[in-house]
Amino acid sequence: MNGAHDMGGMHGLGPVAPEPDPPVFHHDWEARVHALTIASPTRGNIDQGRHQRELIPGPDYLRFSYYEKWLAGLEALLVAEGHVTPEELAAGRARLVDPKTTPRLRPADVTPALTHAGSFRRDAAPPAFAVGDRVRTRNFHPSGHTRLPRYARGHLGIVVLSHGPHVFPDSHAHGRGEAPCALYTVRFTARELWGPEANARDTVSLDLWEPYIERA
Repeated sequence: MNGAHDMGGMHGLGPVAPEPDPPVFHHDWEARVHALTIASPTRGNIDQGRHQRELIPGPDYLRFSYYEKWLAGLEALLVAEGHVTPEELAAGRARLVDPKTTPRLRPADVTPALTHAGSFRRDAAPPAFAVGDRVRTRNFHPSGHTRLPRYARGHLGIVVLSHGPHVFPDSHAHGRGEAPCALYTVRFTARELWGPEANARDTVSLDLWEPYIERA
């Protein structure tokens, strides 16, 4: 979907100022939000979580810090899936807790949960494109989740890697199944994306699913 979260190439937002040697967490509460997300029963669908953060209203999205976005998305998912009520969130405590039925991440489970090497690779039809193929990204504006940013739509690029079939985020985020399809890395010149003012030596590489591209 188009929104404040998809700001690549947008004007008027000021320069990007990377922070040198940033800490993992700037505040203790950020570590807590990260832990809550890992322990949450909503964790199983990363695409759904990303889309929920995309639904944050634009003014809030632009003023929220990184982990404030995580917290807002997590709270919304917990309510939407019936794990908590808005009243429980406001009060900061559950009204009724049955320890026999309430899932929780116990201390002994933390390391396995964080180190388990999950995979989104699946079996599907053979890829339609190969390394070296010249492709054009589709110019579409979906109302739901997508991993194809606006600034790269309708542009020419070259397939530089083929990763095999993976879960398709545009379907998975909305509970419509994994719909696995081929995933590629496509390289674009900066001038193709942003015009002749861009540095001729610069390139941008994006991981793009097969439905995003067509043969040029």
